[in-house]
Amino acid sequence: MICLSCVDMNINPCVRIYSTMVKALVLYHSQEHGNTKKMAEAVAEGLRKEGCEVTLHNANQERFPIEDYPKYDCVALGSPDYYSYMAGTVKTFLDDWYISRNKPGYHVRPYAAFLSHGGGGRAKESFSLFTRLGSQVGKIVTSYGSPSEEILEECIKLGADLAKTASKTH
Repeated sequence: MICLSCVDMNINPCVRIYSTMVKALVLYHSQEHGNTKKMAEAVAEGLRKEGCEVTLHNANQERFPIEDYPKYDCVALGSPDYYSYMAGTVKTFLDDWYISRNKPGYHVRPYAAFLSHGGGGRAKESFSLFTRLGSQVGKIVTSYGSPSEEILEECIKLGADLAKTASKTH
């Protein structure tokens, strides 16, 4: 593609490479044991294997800047189960998105979800709030305690499936 800025300035036109790479956000909350982080990294691996540019964001370390959300083509959300509900930082992300939802760039997009828990796993029910973000890809991957190799493989597949879906709408 020819750079029109160079043409307008009457200099030799350059060729800019415009990215067609799908950009994926993996937003998760992880702290003490790192189980959700392991799952997030596996989801990111699946996204990368399908050619996505991935941003991993641990919402426990800092609040996600919601003004950055429009640059992503898909999102994967992960949380531990805290008293049968998602982590507060993940809910804060949803609240921030909801407040911004009518602004340009906050349209619906494909998403995927994953959950770690120490028993019960009922927080999965609260994940129905994510449907406002767009269409869910795959089922919610859950892990009791530290994720097994089988669970991590499910996370990698979830990331790959999300990438494939996002590339069709990108």
